[in-house]
Amino acid sequence: MSSRQTPETKTLIPLFDLARQHVPIAEELISAVARVAEAQNFVLGAGVAEFEAAAAQYIGVGHTVGVASGTDALYLALRLLGLQPGDEIITSPFTFFATAGAIENAGGRIVFADIDPRTFNLDPTAVAAAISSRTRAILPVHLFGQMAEMGPLLELAAQRGLWLIEDAAQSIGAKALVEGRWRSAGTLGTVGCFSFYPTKNLGGWGDGGLVSTDDPELAERLRRLRVHGEDYANARYVYGEVGTNSRLDAIQAAVLHVKLRHLPGWTETRRARAAGYDQRLGEIDAITTPTAEPDRFHVYSLYTIRAPRRDQLREHLGKRGIGTGVYYPLPLHLQPCFGHLGYRAGDLPEAERAAEEVLSLPLYPELTVEEQARVAAGIAEFYGA
Repeated sequence: MSSRQTPETKTLIPLFDLARQHVPIAEELISAVARVAEAQNFVLGAGVAEFEAAAAQYIGVGHTVGVASGTDALYLALRLLGLQPGDEIITSPFTFFATAGAIENAGGRIVFADIDPRTFNLDPTAVAAAISSRTRAILPVHLFGQMAEMGPLLELAAQRGLWLIEDAAQSIGAKALVEGRWRSAGTLGTVGCFSFYPTKNLGGWGDGGLVSTDDPELAERLRRLRVHGEDYANARYVYGEVGTNSRLDAIQAAVLHVKLRHLPGWTETRRARAAGYDQRLGEIDAITTPTAEPDRFHVYSLYTIRAPRRDQLREHLGKRGIGTGVYYPLPLHLQPCFGHLGYRAGDLPEAERAAEEVLSLPLYPELTVEEQARVAAGIAEFYGA
């Protein structure tokens, strides 16, 4: 223990604990990576194709294209639109920076619409009000593991001839009941975008991402864009357009393929742990537990409460060895780099209020019931409940 760390401040229940996930499946993972080393085929290749096929089956979509990161998944999906100066993409101000950053980097103009305070996802009414003659696509984020309200967004997209691009970076395996059918994240829009950052529900040993689509032509174009625009399968060193270098490497694909087999079980355990939090924290009037809509299958990438005096609560829990996170402390419309868009404080009040109140608690399949009880007791202690 370092001289700056005491038993009181040491994190005993971390927000994430990747080592706990690794230990039971270490032999499977190391064997899979060893096969890649033996084959000496590290970029794309058969291993990546096998993972893409397994991911497509799990998601329930015709095609998936592995890329270097979730950010690249968003960027390449937006590249498919061929955006021109002034073309607008409507998205959420309450999400990770990559969602809006990808729009800017792909040449679009970001238009933010406020969120539903219950789910933290895009409010379809606010989206409808934001649509203009320059709108090209709606980009909902399935935040914290729960899908956005897709029915109204699909109707808006169909009525106005817009693309719908799903940011499913936090929500692989999430579902929504749409027109009487359970549909998975990444299957309802023109394309879906996933991240395999290590702390995600399906996380790699580094960065990685995936784009899903039922359109074979879009899938083929994505495969070209990820290799600089080359027609890799048919004509080497011939480029029909300028793409980028965004290839999912074979080691990440091997790790993800192993973990994908465990994902359904991990998801059910996450949901059970979330239900345990709901029960324990539901008795504390001061806080608001996550809303799981009855027509959604929530996969709890993060278990995020609303808490008055959030920062003081976080300090209180930290002193008791409980890790927490704030996703996100400053909404995107107020980020300095987006000042040119003209938004001001007060323009999107629900996103701004959420940024002041949200607190994510430890939640992962390996979290014990006893640890959950300690987290809940720490919160109850703070509020005198």
